[in-house]
Amino acid sequence: MTVNKTNNNYGKFLLLWAGELISSVGGGLTSFGLGLYIFQKTGSAADMAFLTLLGFLPALILKVPAGVLADRYDRRLLMMIGDGLSGLGVLFILLCMLRGDATLWQIYLGTTISSVFSALLEPSYTATITDLLTKEQFSKANGLVSMAGSARYLFSPVIAGFLLAVSDIKLILIIDICTFFLTVVAAAVVRHSIKTSAPQNPEPFFKSMKAGWKAVSGRQGLLILIVTTTVITLFMGVFQVLGEPYVLSFADAKTLGIVETVAASGMLVTSIILGIRGIKKHFVRSLWVGLAVSGIGMSLFGFFDNMILICASGFLFFAALPFANNSLDYLVRTNIPDELQGRAWGFIGFISQLGYVAAYSLCGVTADLVGKATGKGVGTGASLTIIFSGICLVIAALFMARIKKIRTLEQTAQTEQAA
Repeated sequence: MTVNKTNNNYGKFLLLWAGELISSVGGGLTSFGLGLYIFQKTGSAADMAFLTLLGFLPALILKVPAGVLADRYDRRLLMMIGDGLSGLGVLFILLCMLRGDATLWQIYLGTTISSVFSALLEPSYTATITDLLTKEQFSKANGLVSMAGSARYLFSPVIAGFLLAVSDIKLILIIDICTFFLTVVAAAVVRHSIKTSAPQNPEPFFKSMKAGWKAVSGRQGLLILIVTTTVITLFMGVFQVLGEPYVLSFADAKTLGIVETVAASGMLVTSIILGIRGIKKHFVRSLWVGLAVSGIGMSLFGFFDNMILICASGFLFFAALPFANNSLDYLVRTNIPDELQGRAWGFIGFISQLGYVAAYSLCGVTADLVGKATGKGVGTGASLTIIFSGICLVIAALFMARIKKIRTLEQTAQTEQAA
């Protein structure tokens, strides 16, 4: 389905964005609460990492077919279905807890169910932004999208920390379930307010999928950028998983929530700036510099055990991310035809986020093994793994800056926009 664009679509984007912001906060509450619940039960970083993996892997595997569906059917309807049904997994965990303490396999199963249905959301949401907005509006929109993504790190941890201080995880799950209804309503309102036209004589499913792959692989620079991003997500995934057990090794849940919120406020600050001003030029430079600064912040985070310095390092890590995310999104989005956006983003998401799968699978085990080898526990193992990954992220960013074919993507996009 394609949208007949008008000049006032930015307001509709803001409504859709607000729904995803709420969804991000709710999902962050559950992610924080379940991760803490498991760590307190087992004391294992590997168990926490496996939870993160199950919340991520099904959605990743289904990204490509979900992207094809996003180009064949109503994208707003797919968002409603994905957001609404992903709440079933959270509801299952809640019901298990109401009958007594949920076991690990029950939490893992509910998380997997939620991830399967949420796979419909991302390609449709990303392609909808292209549907609604002009190229001149992409940069501002990307800043707001980054802000919504940061909400699970900015607001959710501190809210969850205080909720857990006065209640238990069941309250968090109930709140998350309620957010699904709000996001579905937002998508429904946007769907009702825009005119769409169905594609004429849609291609067979697998032929359509092949066209999406050609859109990605047809430009060598684009494919190199996406593959390089896979390496980047590997190192960043380590920080996502091990940051919490590292802080929990010498602090409580409330303190962890405050640390995560202060750190993630860096992303809020820069996302607001980008949402207002955007990035006008030098997208490749903004990309690699942003990633390098994030790597420095990551290494410093694992190096210190002082809360103020940890918060400052985390702030630096998150503050640099929107510049990298915004630039990456622009380079990819402007090098793919509008009619192929859904299926192309499905492939892009699948390839680029394979690094997260490797990180979620290996870093928890690595931290546990390093902790045992040093005799200082999982906290030290997590710290050393984070420091090493941050250094590797800086090296990968510097390597990316030297790839000529990536730099040509920016030149191509600016040439087409000028034409």
